[in-house]
Amino acid sequence: MIRGLLLDLEGVLYESGHIIPGAADAVNELADAGLKIRYLTNTTTRSRLAIVESLRSMSVFVDPQHLFTPSAAACRLLERDGVQQIHLAAPSALCEDFAAFELVEANPEAVVMGDLHKGFTWHRLNQLYQMLRSGARLVALHRNRYCRRESGISLDLGPFVAALEYAADIRADVVGKPASAFFDLALDDLGLDADEVVMVGDDIEADIGGAQNAGLRAIQVETGKYTPRDREHPTIRPDLVIRSAATLPAAIGMI
Repeated sequence: MIRGLLLDLEGVLYESGHIIPGAADAVNELADAGLKIRYLTNTTTRSRLAIVESLRSMSVFVDPQHLFTPSAAACRLLERDGVQQIHLAAPSALCEDFAAFELVEANPEAVVMGDLHKGFTWHRLNQLYQMLRSGARLVALHRNRYCRRESGISLDLGPFVAALEYAADIRADVVGKPASAFFDLALDDLGLDADEVVMVGDDIEADIGGAQNAGLRAIQVETGKYTPRDREHPTIRPDLVIRSAATLPAAIGMI
């Protein structure tokens, strides 16, 4: 029996700052029916509170404690390991999420890497490479290959993480989707087992593949990052594909 729902945000509830028709109403209907809901996002350009405020402006009201971001997962990892000084290679908006750490420009214990978009210049990447070469660990807020930007489907953080891993001959600690630990964090908060929870997302690898690897069933929506090519993925098959989150109430009864 499905008792909980994990929802991606961008591409599932909204696109380019606009609610997908019927999506919010469908989620509210499921919440009213008693499903526990948590929101998972790989967004690394805005703080948790900024994301909550943005959702509120679209008349979607989310408890900040129910929003799971890569920044929150990274903080838990770094605090657990006793790291105190980090270099934040991410938009400055994320500084508030890492207020518990000393942010430094040289000799960090760890480099935390988010989506710098056009800031991924040779100079910036080489600066990070030199830090890693000197012994800093690399924490990637996610490893998505591509994302949807205003210009369409574009490179995301993952290719730049891979470049630094290759150059420095290291492996990054990845804390966002599709890392199983990220899904486990949300399951622990729900207090439910994986077989009681469904993930809903648009990204075939980060959302669908990541959730299935963590033991969850997964529904893919044909909005956001979805392309017909996803149906030809060599290893990942969603448990169900639906046109949009607007049809979620009916879909939950089919899975």
